[in-house]
This record gives sequence, C-alpha cells and structure tokens, in this order.
Amino acid sequence: MSLSSAINTAQTIFNNTAAQTALVSKNIQNVGNADYSRRMAMLGTSGNGAQIVSIQRAQNDALMRQHSISISQASAQDALLTGLEAVKAALGGNGYETSPSNYLKSFRDSLQTFAATPGNASIAATTVSSASDLAKSLNKTSAAVQDVRYDADKEIDASVQKLNGLLAEFEKANNAVQGATASGSDASDALDQRDKLLRQISEIVGISTVTRANNDTVIFTSDGTVLFENSARAVTFQPTPGFSATTTGNAIYVDGVPMKAGKGADTSAEGKLASLLQLRDETAPKFQSQLDEIARGLVTLFQENTTPATTPLPGLFTWAGGTVPAAGTTVPGMAASLTINPLATANPTLIRDGGFNGAGYKSNTTGSPGYSALLDGFVTAIGTDMNFDPATGLDGTSSILDFSASSIGWLEEQRSSASTANDNKMALLSRTQDALSNVTGVSLDEELSQLLDLEQSYKASAKLVSTVDAMMAALLQAVG
Repeated sequence: MSLSSAINTAQTIFNNTAAQTALVSKNIQNVGNADYSRRMAMLGTSGNGAQIVSIQRAQNDALMRQHSISISQASAQDALLTGLEAVKAALGGNGYETSPSNYLKSFRDSLQTFAATPGNASIAATTVSSASDLAKSLNKTSAAVQDVRYDADKEIDASVQKLNGLLAEFEKANNAVQGATASGSDASDALDQRDKLLRQISEIVGISTVTRANNDTVIFTSDGTVLFENSARAVTFQPTPGFSATTTGNAIYVDGVPMKAGKGADTSAEGKLASLLQLRDETAPKFQSQLDEIARGLVTLFQENTTPATTPLPGLFTWAGGTVPAAGTTVPGMAASLTINPLATANPTLIRDGGFNGAGYKSNTTGSPGYSALLDGFVTAIGTDMNFDPATGLDGTSSILDFSASSIGWLEEQRSSASTANDNKMALLSRTQDALSNVTGVSLDEELSQLLDLEQSYKASAKLVSTVDAMMAALLQAVG
C-alpha cells in the first residue's frame, strides 16, 4: 500500500466514523421515543475501502399492520366501555342504588305497608313519596342516557375534525417521503412522521394501507372505503345540538360513504368513531327503550278503568301523552316525562280509593278507611306477568319487577363483557407494541456498544495517520 492510498483509506475511515457516530448519537437521543425507528448505516466497498452507501431504517411491515389494528380495536373498546361506565355511574355505581329497579322495590314495599294499614295517612304520604322517587329515578336515568348519547355525538364531531387535520398532515408527510425516495436522499424522518400519523389515525378509524411506487401510501378504512389516495378524502359529520329518546343522530361520511357502527359488547368496531356510533345509536337507545317500557308498565298497571267509567285513563302515574299506551309497544321518551298525578300529593288516599279522574273512577265507593282491595291489587300486579316490547332485548312477558331487574342485569352484562374485552384488547396492544419496539426501537446498550466499536475504529485510523506521518518524516529526512 502506498502512503497516499493509506492516507485516503484513513480519511475514508474518519468520514465513515463521523457519520456513524452522528447516527448513533441521534439514536441515543431518541431512546424511549415510540415514534422513532432506529437508523443504521449500511457500508459498501470501494477503491478506498468501506463507504456508507445508505441509511436504513428499522421496520417490520407485518408488526406495523398488527400494531395499527390493535390500536384501533383497543380505542374502540375503550370508547364503548367509557359510555357504559357513565350510565352505570348515573345509576349509583356498583350497587345500582339509584336505579329504577331499586326504587320500584321500595315503592312496592310502601304499597304493601299501606295495604296492611290503609287508614294511616302518614303511610299514605310515604307511599306517594316513594312513587314520586320512582318517577324521578326514571326521569334522571333517561336524562343520563341522553347525556351519554350527546357526549358521544360531541366526541364524534371532535374526532372527525381531528381526523381531517391528521389526514392533511399525512399528505405533507407522504409527499416528503415520495420526494426523498425519488431523489435518493434519506427519508427516515419523513417515514417516522408518516408512521406516527398512521398510528394516530388508527385510533380514530380502522385502517389498512397499500404502498406503491416511490413509497407512496394509500389508506383505506377497515371496510374498504378510500380515506387517502394522493390527497385526503373528505370525512364529514353534522353534530346534533341535543338528544332525546326520539332523536336520531347524523351519520359519519367518508368520501360520501356512511360509516358503519360496531356490534356487541366485545365490539367489532375498529377505531373510536365506529364505537361511538354504536354507543349513540344502538347501545344507549336500547337501554332507553327498557326505561320507557318500565314507565309504560307503571302507567298501565296503575290506570283507572272502573265501572261505570269504561275509558282507561292514567291514575297514579301519568306522562306527557296523557293516555294509557297500547300493551307491548315502546313509547319513545316516556320515561323522561313520567310523573305522579299532582292530585296524589294533595290527597294521598286517592291511591287507596281511586278517583284521580273523577268520581266515576272511584273504587272505594263507601269511603271506608279500611278499604285495601285496590292497594292489594296493585301489589299483586307489580309481581304479575305483563307484555313488554321484545325489541328492548329483554323477555317480552314478565312482571314489571322482573323486567326492571333484567334491565339492570342487561346493562351490567354489557358493561362487564365490555370491560373484559377492553382488558384483553389493551393486553394485545401492549404485546404488539413491545414486539414492534423490540424490532424498531433503540436499545441504549447496543448503541453504546457500537460507540465503543467506533472509538476503536477512530483510534486505528489515527494510528495509521501517525504511522504515515512518521514514515513521511523519515523519508524526507533521508532525501534531505
């Protein structure tokens, strides 16, 4: 080897070492950064020895896809569980102390006590108070369910706006990746940014991707609708200003195609949007229909229809419609307007005697303070089977007491199943995240070890330069 070639080799080593050291330093700076993929300098041989020919970025497409799916599923499950937990909290938490079912039991107990001592005015007032508490419980629970729907609608609106913003950023990142790829420059930073955006997008909507020439990426939703191709597709949504049991929320459109809601407590949704649609349009309305059926059952059971009056009219319990609804058919929103007849507060003994709708509807025609037949009939009716709308998802034939208990059971089953599924999906997300991090993340031990190797390479180059310098000095001295 000539002295000049030795100097060139040393210079090449210095250049390589400097570039590799800078790369390792950048890796070390990003230890723990989940949005950063490790860089590696790829060396090739030339006339002057090894040279850096490219910078490669650690990646694993299969793990990336699985990680994206896990993010979508976990995000969707969490959104559904959060909504169900909000409904549970409105019912008193773990014991469901403020649920209509509990208040119905208390009201039945009050009726039984009143039937045993029908002449006691104090117990009559207590029974009216229990009936009022039951009606208010249905009102409050109905309002809480509609609040959950409204909150879901607001979160949908915020998420759609965020999604559109992320897609606009993705377009810039994707263009940067294509430009760097086409020019042959390092696209690692742009790829990191693009992958970060894909993870954020997958929290909102389930996605799949296809990579084309020049690293161009196309995004589809999980049901196959184009979300991004060269430019972002429009995701549109019109929020609803308020919700009642009769309100239907607006759809989410991706490039003009309506998004589908998830199904089941272990939701099939990918991304929070589909799960929020499920909560707003299916899960919460189903529970609302159960509340409405309880309200309808109370109006039906306590109606007045006594000879000579033959037209059934609401008695102790009434509602905005002011009629006795048809049997076995849900009246949307009935639970929200259920109330006790104001005459009951002024004259609690009307529960014992009847006559909320006038003398023609009075059962205790003699005015006896010991009359209990009507009260006994109410107590029996609360435990007797009646028809309910099977569209509520509960038994179409049961007592109102059993139906109200089944409603709480249905909600708890949904919540419990959603909680178990949430734990499973979060565990899967954690495992896929760890697996991806093991492949693409930065290991401080490995980087420090590489720094030591680079230090040795630098020392060897320095030794080579000093040796050439000494030989040059000796040569000049010999010829001088």
